[in-house]
Amino acid sequence: MTEETSNLLIEDVDPAIIPDKFKNPESGALRLEALVNSYAALERKMSSAPSVPKTPDEYCIKCDHGLFEADADVNDRLYRSGFTQEQAQAVYDLAAEKMLPMMKELAHDFAADRELEKLVSHFGGQEQWRMVSKQLLSFGKKNLPSDVLENLASSYEGVLALHRMMKTEEPSLKRADTPVNHVQDADLQSMMRDPRYWKDKDPAYIAKVTEGFKQLYGE
Repeated sequence: MTEETSNLLIEDVDPAIIPDKFKNPESGALRLEALVNSYAALERKMSSAPSVPKTPDEYCIKCDHGLFEADADVNDRLYRSGFTQEQAQAVYDLAAEKMLPMMKELAHDFAADRELEKLVSHFGGQEQWRMVSKQLLSFGKKNLPSDVLENLASSYEGVLALHRMMKTEEPSLKRADTPVNHVQDADLQSMMRDPRYWKDKDPAYIAKVTEGFKQLYGE
């Protein structure tokens, strides 16, 4: 076995490959100090750059939104693709940003389906409900402001209130260009325009409006 030897000979460096910033502008000699400083700065930059965790388990993903939790399989795929901690977090944040509106829409559609099922059951089946629904729509367009009709038609309790109004055939909530004769009717109309009724679906507020309908139109 032979001992390793070191090459003690000095090989000249081709001046053409040395960047001008590392050359003495007068003599053309190598500026060793500038070269060392540049290398040190590059090393600091590389050491401070985001790096990929050593294992997928080292990803620290925040899911404060509560929609989902970090997934081990997803983290493994991100790791094999070379994602840094910041990049992996961005993937999860983007997923939440896109999923939240979808989940809200699904929840709204589910609630609407449940309300529709209750109406079908209340009126005795699909055929009966279809007939009553057409009557209610025609009645509402003829006697109510469009925004009030839309609000009433958006909930189970609202549709029942509209049905009670139609049965009396004397609606108190006239179109916007018709004077309102009773203070109670004006108050009720104002309550239905309140976002707590048609947007927030506040249970307590809806119950208050429903009670107002009962007082005006009975059960």
